[in-house]
Amino acid sequence: MRALPVGDDALLVEVASGEQAQALHAELLRRRAEGSLAVREIVPAARTVLLDGLADPVRWASELTSSEVPPAPPRARELIELPVRYDGPDLAEVAAHWKVSEREVARIHAGTEFTVAFCGFAPGFGYLTGLPARYDVPRRATPRTAVPAGAVALAGPYTGVYPRSSPGGWQLIGTAEAVLWDHARAPAALLSPGARVRFVPVGDA
Repeated sequence: MRALPVGDDALLVEVASGEQAQALHAELLRRRAEGSLAVREIVPAARTVLLDGLADPVRWASELTSSEVPPAPPRARELIELPVRYDGPDLAEVAAHWKVSEREVARIHAGTEFTVAFCGFAPGFGYLTGLPARYDVPRRATPRTAVPAGAVALAGPYTGVYPRSSPGGWQLIGTAEAVLWDHARAPAALLSPGARVRFVPVGDA
């Protein structure tokens, strides 16, 4: 674990894996909830956690890098279900990469419980983990200039759902019927770090 100062009152903590980042995020949230950590924001990413608004970043850098982080506790949050049609233009390519049929891709994906590891890229976009490593897929060699809102996509170990139309290089396997970001909703983002997610097939999937 390595802790790097960011400005006067923030700290970026680097760890070795996504699992460790999720465990650290959960532990920091626990400490803030019990009152032993005063911090404005705790923001997880792929292998880092940012603590913004720390009163004493130097002390916390020393404490965190010299302490053991317990494994993340079991997820107790409500399960979010996202209806999905497995009709993406890259479904056949993903099936070939996995060496299974297109219908089996849908079965495997829908049979997985995902966790939102972190958010980024666009408002409402969550990086979901849960598929075994053997199902990692490469990004497209040539990104699309426009991916439609609701597209369910795979890249590396992650699943994501595009909250709005934007360029993207992920493999598109389906279309989700959900509003990922809504300014009139509180909170605006449907998905947040730590959320449990399942995809529910609709139509002919």
